[in-house]
Order: sequence, then C-alpha cells, then structure tokens
Amino acid sequence: MALKQVSSNKCFEGFQKVFEHDSAELKCKMKFGIYLPPKAETGKCPVLYWLSGLTCTEQNFITKAGFHQAAAEHGLIVVAPDTSPRGCNIEGEDESWDFGTGAGFYVDATEDPWKTNYRMYSYIKDELPKLINANFPTDSERMSIFGHSMGGHGALILALKNPGKYKSVSAFAPICNPIQCQWGKKALGGYLGSDVSKWEAYDATQLVKSYPDSQLDILIDQGKDDQFLSAGQLLPDNFIAACTERKIPVVFRLQQASCFCNPGLLACCFGYDHSYFFIATFINDHIKHHAKYLNA
Repeated sequence: MALKQVSSNKCFEGFQKVFEHDSAELKCKMKFGIYLPPKAETGKCPVLYWLSGLTCTEQNFITKAGFHQAAAEHGLIVVAPDTSPRGCNIEGEDESWDFGTGAGFYVDATEDPWKTNYRMYSYIKDELPKLINANFPTDSERMSIFGHSMGGHGALILALKNPGKYKSVSAFAPICNPIQCQWGKKALGGYLGSDVSKWEAYDATQLVKSYPDSQLDILIDQGKDDQFLSAGQLLPDNFIAACTERKIPVVFRLQQASCFCNPGLLACCFGYDHSYFFIATFINDHIKHHAKYLNA
C-alpha cells in the first residue's frame, strides 16, 4: 500500500514523520504520525501505538506530549494515528464534537450510515500494523499500546480483546466503562445500535471480567482535578474493581499537584486535569513502562 510522506522533522537524533495513505478499512485517506528513533537506522525496533482522544488528529500527541526523548533513549518506534475517518460525506458526521469526525471510539460500526467507514477497531488492530510492519524497520513480534481518554478506552479494549497481541498497555484518564457514561452511550448507541449487549464488546470494565489470564500489567494515570472524572465520564473505579476481582495487575495513580502559593489567594491551586499538560508530565513513566516489556 502506497504511503505519501507529509512531513519529516529531525528530533532527538531520530525523525518524527507524518504519512498519508488510502485505507481499505475506512475507505478514505488517513494520516498517521510515526517517530523513528536513532536505533531504527541500524536495526529493527519495537512499536508502541498511541491512540488519541475526542476531537484529536495525529498532530496532538506528536506536538504536545513530549515523548520523543524517552522514545529515542529506549529505541521505540511510536505510531500515532488519527482518531476517525475523515471527509466521508456522511450526513451528520460533523454536527457534534463527541460523535462522528474526530470521535471514532475505536469500534467497528454496525449501523447505517456509519458501518462502511467507521471501522477504527479493525484499522488499529489489523490494517495499520500491517502497513507499519511492511514499510518501517519494526520487530513485528514486539508491540504495545497506550492512549488518552477515548484513546485510553481504545488501548484498553484492544489489549483485552486480543490477549498476547500487545506486550503491555497503559492509559491516561481513560473512558473505562463507556456503557455507563454519556459519551459512551452516545457513541456506542450511534455506531452499534440499541442492543446494549453489543456495546459490552467494547467496554473495558466488561471485557476484563472475562479476560483469560492475569499476564497483563496495566498502568493508568488519572488527574485528580480532571473535569471529566468529576462529571462521571471516565469511571475508573468500576474498572479497578473489575480488575481486582479477576486478579488482573493494574497500577492506578490518582495524580494531584502540591500547592506552594499564598494561602490568602483564592482558587490558586489546581491539580492535574484532562489536558496534554497532564500527559506531558507523566509520559516518560509510560514510555518506561512499555520499554520494560518491549525490550525484555
């Protein structure tokens, strides 16, 4: 499959590139970012896939997360695809920020008019890795996945639905129980129809209950002052409880900031939120988490 290079930038002795290609699964042109560390010039490298959240493109992670130095040091290729099909001319695809364009939710849609193009699950699981492995110096047996918010949901379900495919998984502020939150109900209902039993196949909290073994080390970082946590959109407690019951190892870190400001100032202290400032703060920990398994 032909790749068209869109951009290339030298970064920590490696290269951050963006490519465009025609997707067979999504039936449209798609872009993805790929960081090639210095090690990729002389040998094959493991691949770490990043899935972004609602409204994002491939650009958000590669320009805001600050992952390049750690990826270079650990010799990891990092791939960051777009979050949905683009320009499919589907009625209603651009009407809201949390459904349609920029909101593929990493599922394979079964409902009209979405089912022809909105197949992000199969794109991430099958088409994109084949494309990456065919065109770049990858070690196809060493692959991991992580993501943020909607992308954290995507990373968790891909790891849980495909035991052994990914060496490790982690997430920042993931949507952990989408069948119970408004974002999830809107997206899953729209893409999959009204049968809630079909939604459960894309819900990490449901999937972990039947995960076949405990050989999956999960890392989750969550900002204490994340506005979507308090709004009940993320529901990490439900996922943690399900993991505990199944004895699936999960490290959940509720991150909060220390306050050093003048006590007389009102509302001067805020903790970590849902933004890329939060992601950039802890991204090195996640790269190290994956490198431990990918370079073992």
